[in-house]
Amino acid sequence: MENQTKVNVAVVGATGAVGQQMVSLLEERNFPIAQLKLLASGRSAGKTVRFKGQDITIEEAKPESFAGVDFALFSAGGAISKELVPHAVAHGAVVIDNTSAFRMEPDVPLVVPEVNMHAALQHKGIIANPNCSTIQMVAALKPLYDRYGIDRVIVSTYQAVSGAGASAIQELLTQSADVLAGKQPEAKILPVSKLPVHHQIAFNAIPQIDVFTDNGFTFEEMKMVNETKKIFGDDSIQVAATCVRIPVVSGHSESVYVELKEEYQLEDVKALLADAPGVVLVDSPEEQRYPLATDAVGKLDVFVGRVRRDLNHPRGLHMWIVSDNLLKGAAWNTVQIAEELLKARQ
Repeated sequence: MENQTKVNVAVVGATGAVGQQMVSLLEERNFPIAQLKLLASGRSAGKTVRFKGQDITIEEAKPESFAGVDFALFSAGGAISKELVPHAVAHGAVVIDNTSAFRMEPDVPLVVPEVNMHAALQHKGIIANPNCSTIQMVAALKPLYDRYGIDRVIVSTYQAVSGAGASAIQELLTQSADVLAGKQPEAKILPVSKLPVHHQIAFNAIPQIDVFTDNGFTFEEMKMVNETKKIFGDDSIQVAATCVRIPVVSGHSESVYVELKEEYQLEDVKALLADAPGVVLVDSPEEQRYPLATDAVGKLDVFVGRVRRDLNHPRGLHMWIVSDNLLKGAAWNTVQIAEELLKARQ
C-alpha cells in the first residue's frame, strides 16, 4: 500500500486490546498514513505509543479531535461511538466502528470484506464491523451460500475471555492460579460485569455471553442471528446460536451446522472452502489435523475443519471454525475494510 496517497487516521480506543491490535496492523501493513491520531479516555491521555520508530502521544477523544481525519477507526465501546461517531462524520471522516452501536442501522453497511465489500462502497460516513463470532462464521459460509444457498444455520460458540476485555483475561489467570493452589476462586466479571451474579471461568464453561433477551437468547446470540441475515442480505436464512465462554485467552471456536438449499458433494464443499479468500482449510482427521485456537492466534485468517456430512439430513453439513477474535474478529476486519476502501478510490 506504500504507493497510495497518504491519509490521516484516528484510532479511538487506542489503549484497549483491539485498539492496540489496530495500531500494530496499521504499521505491519504499511498503511499509507500521513498523520496518526491515537485517541482514548482522559485517564490514558499523555501516555505514548511507539509507531514506526516514533512516539505518538495519546490524546483524549473529543468531538473536535476529528478535524482533518480521513479514517476514524473506533473500538472504545458503544457509548463512546454513539457520542463521537457523528462528530467524526461531520468532520468528513469515514468511520469504521467496531462496536454494536450502529450495526443494525438500516443505512449503515455491516461489512466483512470477503463477503460483502460492495456494501461498504455505499456508506454514508459509517461502516460497522460485525460481532467477532459472526465475522468468522460468515467468512466460512460465504462460498457455500454462493454455490448452494443456505436454509438454516445452528451454531454453538466456544469464545475466549479476551472478547470480554483485559480484566476478564486477568480474572481467568488469577482464578486458575487460585484453583491450582487449592484456594477458592473469586468471580467479579464474567459472564457480565454489570450483573449481580458472577461465575467462575477457570476450568469451567459459562453458557452466557451478554445479557438475556425476552426470548431466552442472549444479546450475543441475537447479534449472530441478525448480523448474519444483514451481511448476506437474506432474511430467509434461519439462524440459531448458543454462545459459551470458555477458559481460553484468545481465539474463538465454533461448531456450525448448515442446511444447504441444494445437495452437495463433500469434496466440492472442501474445494470451495480451500479456495475461499481469507479462509484456510485444515481438515485431515486421519492425521488429527483440525483448527485449534492455539494455532489461530496471531493469524489473520479464518480456519475451517471437521467438515462432514450430517448423518440424517441430505443437505446437512457440519464444520468447525476458528479465528483470532482480536484480529479477524475485530482489528484486522476493520483495517482490511479501510484498505479495500483505499483500493476502490484508485
